[in-house]
Amino acid sequence: MFEFGRELKRLFGAEGIRPVRDGLTGGDQALLELLELSLLRNEGKAADVAAGRVGARDRAQRLLEAAIVWREIARRSGEAVALRKAAATAEAAAEAFDKSRRPDGWARARCEQGYCALLGAELFGDEGLNAAAEVAFREARKASRGGLAAPLADAALGLIEGRRRLATGDADAARQFAARLAQPIDALQALVRRCPPARLLAAEARLARADLLSAWGARLKDEDLVQAARDEAADVAETMDLAYEPLTWARATLAHAQAATLLGEITGAPDLFAASVSELADVLDQLPRDHSPLDWARTQVALAQALQALAEESASDRAYEQAITGYDRALVALKRAPSLAVRAAAASNRALCLARLAELTGDMAVLDAAESAFKIELSRLQARKDPVGWALVQLNLARIYEARTEITRKDRGERAAAAVALNAAFDVFTEEGLRSLSVLALEALERLRAGAATTRPAH
Repeated sequence: MFEFGRELKRLFGAEGIRPVRDGLTGGDQALLELLELSLLRNEGKAADVAAGRVGARDRAQRLLEAAIVWREIARRSGEAVALRKAAATAEAAAEAFDKSRRPDGWARARCEQGYCALLGAELFGDEGLNAAAEVAFREARKASRGGLAAPLADAALGLIEGRRRLATGDADAARQFAARLAQPIDALQALVRRCPPARLLAAEARLARADLLSAWGARLKDEDLVQAARDEAADVAETMDLAYEPLTWARATLAHAQAATLLGEITGAPDLFAASVSELADVLDQLPRDHSPLDWARTQVALAQALQALAEESASDRAYEQAITGYDRALVALKRAPSLAVRAAAASNRALCLARLAELTGDMAVLDAAESAFKIELSRLQARKDPVGWALVQLNLARIYEARTEITRKDRGERAAAAVALNAAFDVFTEEGLRSLSVLALEALERLRAGAATTRPAH
């Protein structure tokens, strides 16, 4: 499905032929999916040239198109520099549109600023950016006189509210959130005939809804919510044209597979793990790493998580080894972006797999590697800036200490270190209202007390 993109690379990249002055897509957002990352960077530079040219026709629109390209670059690479450029260009577009003369254009540019903030929150785990995005979308909604900006703002505001209520809402709140997004998604789909970019924007809104439903289902252990997310992702994937919308197809398939893994964990059905592994392997077969490194890395992480869940279910050391390999591949792709939230998750899960593998095999060298990995990750985190991430690493490090005492039947201070880490994690989870994680920390503390009689101090 990437043949057309490869042909573009051959014509405009590998053979040294310069792209046309205003880029390959001519401002058509739908064609961006066909460009691999290197060509997309050229497209961003060409869009900048088009917007900065003296006498450029509709400079505001050219600036908006450039902002969209740079945000897509950030979305595929995880580069903070590209995201800042996208946000700055969107701000310049809003100024060029002039709210009093072209309110709909101004509102669309303001929406783009909001999307940059939402992407920043997703990539880097900065929840404060959600508040900035909310302000942008509310202003865009108020200024819009119709067209694309109004449903975009409504959909984004619904997603922000869903994220805010995720920590405390129940299943009814999740269903209300999903219902709230139905109207703006339908409105986007109704605009497709006269505004083709609305097709992919509607698909992205549906996938964001599916991701949040999965997150809600994971917290509540609600099978129906996760199944709803899975169905939504499957429907989006089925409506995508693989020849022209490969990335949206890959993202939808990834969401579907992740929901299957989660559903397997909730229902205890290991066949869902196997189905998820097969589906994700198919995505990796179709998605070259250089087309979208971040999507490729996320797919590797999802594949490793499915293998990890399968290993937990079957106590298979081979599955753990395969999961560790998947996390390793993702971490190699993410090595230049240490601040990404997905990198922290990959590093944490890799260390957990190492710990469980050590427990199964009795290999202390594996356990030493896991402990080192967690301590390195802990040194990169700031408890004040990311308390939940910091507490998760403390929880996982305590699991390493616990595993060491279980394997050796000796206590060289690991039990006390684990208790300190678990108490710190429990305090954070309680303050943040994360009940399920608080329960995990409390259960681990209880295991420590119960296991004290089976170990002896080392002399």
